[in-house]
Amino acid sequence: MALVGYSVMVSVPVLSTAMVAILGFSEEQVGRVWGADLGGLSIGAILSSLLVSRVNRRHLVLAGVLLSIGGNALCMVFLDYEQVLWLRVATGIGSGIFTAVAVVSLGGTTVPVRAFNMLLFGFAFSTALELHLLPQFTMNEIFLFFIGLAGICVLFLNWLPARPLNDEELAQQEAGQEEVEDWHVPKLMPVLCLVAIGFTYVNIGGYYTYIELAAHADGIAEDWVGPLLTWSSIFAVVGCAIAMVCTRFGLFKPLFVSLLAMAAIVMMLSGGITDLNILVSLFSFMTLWTFVDVYQSAMMAHMDRGGSLVALMPSVQGLGQFIGPNISASILGAGMGYGTMFMVSGSMALVATLLYCGVFAYMHSRGPVLSEAS
Repeated sequence: MALVGYSVMVSVPVLSTAMVAILGFSEEQVGRVWGADLGGLSIGAILSSLLVSRVNRRHLVLAGVLLSIGGNALCMVFLDYEQVLWLRVATGIGSGIFTAVAVVSLGGTTVPVRAFNMLLFGFAFSTALELHLLPQFTMNEIFLFFIGLAGICVLFLNWLPARPLNDEELAQQEAGQEEVEDWHVPKLMPVLCLVAIGFTYVNIGGYYTYIELAAHADGIAEDWVGPLLTWSSIFAVVGCAIAMVCTRFGLFKPLFVSLLAMAAIVMMLSGGITDLNILVSLFSFMTLWTFVDVYQSAMMAHMDRGGSLVALMPSVQGLGQFIGPNISASILGAGMGYGTMFMVSGSMALVATLLYCGVFAYMHSRGPVLSEAS
């Protein structure tokens, strides 16, 4: 369900190109459209976080699936920019509802780290599949593809826990879990981490929405960019593997290095795109995306044992993916070009780094820093 919910997020480059080529939307308009979809994802995730402990989760998922299917179906009928824009908001809300339920349910498993690693591992292959298939589809076939994915979620509805565990079940689960030290930090710290995740995804949203269109604008051939998008997505698995190796270095150090590297590989395109630098940028970006997600999720898991703020992660990711394409669309609409857009997008990863520096400084101010935070 989580992979289906993130399906638009991971296929935005080819979706943007398809809307320009098939529907005749401008570069600015496609940023608004897919930003609206991911903004809807954020709204839907917030709704789920408010209801997931009080409402039958299966009912929530069903409502989200129906809204997603309905929105995609109507996009095949109404093709004007304004109509599509608002339909994507509604579709995104539906996706956000069942994505957040899926993420909360993964976090409630006995070994949540393993569950999230499985999600990120699947993320690499689902991304590659979508980036390979969707450019071969018409716009209606793309919407039908998303309808089919949402429909598949219904098949697994009975496997989803209807409600969170009660106190007795939680006690039994905790008894079987490996003991992990609680950092006991004030709530402001995980909130700052959520804000940092948001800035990280502003960078991701701006870069990923326009990378293919920017390459075409600089004369890079479609038969070079398309395969690069597909094969680079597989490097999300490499990001997972490197993240496992780097656990010996704690949480903060790998996160600092990866965010600085992400800023650099986005900003490097500001001087123009060539066959070589887009290859380096895309493969590095997809590796770092997963790597950063592993460490940001781990940071939240350490700081928010109750999980109430962890449930907001899809919302923050969606919000960042809404803001990023809209900032980029405004830059392009103002005629400042892709070079400025890449500089602004990359700077958002630097803002996230500064926020994590603040969290790190607080951890040091308390005295000896926990081994996990070093």
